[in-house]
Amino acid sequence: MRERGRLGDFLHARRSQLRPADVGLKDYGDRRRVSGLRREELALLAGVSASYYTRLEQGQATGASPEILDAVARALCLDEAERRHLHDLADAGRRRTPSRRPQVEHVGAGTLALLHTLEGVPALVYGRRADVLAWNGLGHALFASHVDFDGPRRTAERPNLARMLFLDAHIRELYVDWEAKAKGTVEHLRLVAGRHPDDTVLTSLIGELTVRSEEFAAMWTGHHVKPCAAARHEMRHPLVGTLTVTHQSLVIPQAEDQRLTLAVADPGSPSEEALSLLARTSAAPAAERTGRELRSAERNG
Repeated sequence: MRERGRLGDFLHARRSQLRPADVGLKDYGDRRRVSGLRREELALLAGVSASYYTRLEQGQATGASPEILDAVARALCLDEAERRHLHDLADAGRRRTPSRRPQVEHVGAGTLALLHTLEGVPALVYGRRADVLAWNGLGHALFASHVDFDGPRRTAERPNLARMLFLDAHIRELYVDWEAKAKGTVEHLRLVAGRHPDDTVLTSLIGELTVRSEEFAAMWTGHHVKPCAAARHEMRHPLVGTLTVTHQSLVIPQAEDQRLTLAVADPGSPSEEALSLLARTSAAPAAERTGRELRSAERNG
């Protein structure tokens, strides 16, 4: 997909989701031939001509200034993350860089050491395209115990959080409110795709999920974006039953496209007891795997 097409698709989708009442315009009950605001109405709110906004949405105006983009963002009622996404899409259209296969992502030895010091907390590291790059024993036991623990070490076979969420029945069953988890995953992928339009692996992943999952395809066409943040999830684990944890995603300073995700239970809660039980059942194999992974990271520098 061309970058300018992505910008136009985003503008069209978000305009169609607004109603006159949402932006303080009167709706006189006339039969509207378009869903949402008309282009002329959006242009009026943004303070630009209707013809210019039409060219912008059709991908024929590639030199929009930051001020114009900010005005359009305000007219569309975009939040800060969505406003930045709009700028990313416009910048990509101006650059028109060729698509290329990105370098393989690796986790630094320091990050791995940190990951495995969190023995009592389920934790994993995922990359730009939601590939699992590493996890500790409890993270593996909680998030995907049916998947090979050493999978993240084999770059061609890494588990992918988005792919598993939509296509793996075990992961789908893990989340009580699967739709909320899925929606957040799609919103994050949209944000990343706007920042890295030339990432052919990410484009391939999105294409695969669009074809294989009608639910992903429907969520993707909404063009909603949102950075990863703290989110509370009720999970149904096959070994320890139902528990509630807060997922915290932290940026790794040495690799801004990588995130460290922790699953934290409330102190003294039944969910904390469930995690302790899960930790005891997975402690022995996890210790052996941790040592092997750290030794490998040290050899690779």
